[in-house]
Amino acid sequence: MKTKIIPIIGLLSLISIIFFSCEETTYREYKGNAPVYMSYADLRISIKEEQNVDLKNPGKIYFKDNYIFIIEELKGIHVFDNNNPAAPVKKTFIKVPGVVDMAISGNILYADSFVDLVILDVQDVKNIHEVGRVRDILPYTVPPTENEFPKGFIDKEKGLVVDWELKTIKERVYNNSDVYPVFKTGFAGMDNSSIKTLSSGVSSGGVGIGGSMARFGLKDKVLYLLGGNTLKLFDITVKTTPAKLFDINPGNGIETMFITGNNMFLGTTTGMIIYDITNPQTLIRKSTYNHMRSCDPVVVDDTLAYMTLRSGTNCGGTINCLDVVNIKNIVQPSLVRSYPMTNPFGLGKDGDLLFICDGNAGLKVYDASDPKTISNRLIYTYPNIKAYDVIPIGDVLVLIGDEGLFQYNYSNVQNITLMSLIPVVTD
Repeated sequence: MKTKIIPIIGLLSLISIIFFSCEETTYREYKGNAPVYMSYADLRISIKEEQNVDLKNPGKIYFKDNYIFIIEELKGIHVFDNNNPAAPVKKTFIKVPGVVDMAISGNILYADSFVDLVILDVQDVKNIHEVGRVRDILPYTVPPTENEFPKGFIDKEKGLVVDWELKTIKERVYNNSDVYPVFKTGFAGMDNSSIKTLSSGVSSGGVGIGGSMARFGLKDKVLYLLGGNTLKLFDITVKTTPAKLFDINPGNGIETMFITGNNMFLGTTTGMIIYDITNPQTLIRKSTYNHMRSCDPVVVDDTLAYMTLRSGTNCGGTINCLDVVNIKNIVQPSLVRSYPMTNPFGLGKDGDLLFICDGNAGLKVYDASDPKTISNRLIYTYPNIKAYDVIPIGDVLVLIGDEGLFQYNYSNVQNITLMSLIPVVTD
């Protein structure tokens, strides 16, 4: 997989750094990545539509009515008319600096823009525009670097870091611990059962469908979002002016969110946390399921939860597997079976079909009708796709990966066919 949005990692052991004292102040000089800033003022006038913008570094995907929204990581959102999945039509690109996650309620799109939550009206894709903003609500985040050199000191007073410049840096030594990472993990999946036909536009009703790696979720008139390890709740009765309800801290290592019915499932680096969100004013923690330390998206289907665990990340751990967990007794989840995988990322479920993005092993499609024999029921595999996440919609599977956005027709599971590809454009 390409380098994506990752936690800040100190790589100082990889290069020599020179420290010296001058007038009782400690400095260091080294070759590293110097931050390139965007001012807060410029951030808040940056939302605009652009045309002819290529897909280069795809992130999360979202489906609403007959439109697919694809995040260009930290840059903006591509919008495609998907009325005909065999021939999606590029409509526009919305410049949203710092975007990683999104969710749509009616015709209102919520997205992160570095430290801000921005609210966009997307009903008319020829006139997508900002209609609201909640400032300074999210952690200060930075983009990844393209090399192994360390990052220079970040002065938050100068604005947001939007890029890096490799050069020799001389600076005072500061504690930079209050700068947070952006994660490419994480909006909650919604019930797919009613998504069988496509409408003629982005309607003012209903909510969309996101992938398993999402960190934004919607339930009734509440927007849930994960900022670092903090779960933030907003009342969106008036959709263009979200009203802050409160924050909770479920624990450390919170990665993804999945909402179904009155329950919220948080995937963490050490397991799964389940909340009853019947009343958003009094979230009730129902249970916690623990597993070995690993990155962990989760999707839920009736009484079973499906989690992929993968190694080789900043989450820690060496496990690569699929865990199937019985949640019929939601206060006491129990493992049904664990299946070895190569390096799994996102996953999706539709009826008896289970779709898993398994790293270099590609997309795998299983018959999951019997949760105890899934590994023996591999229906289809696409080993040449480096897949990141999927959304099953009726008989169409929307898949995002390093090479672009793929759409498959799986109406006949014995003959799954590729319908279209929106390719990544490389320089």
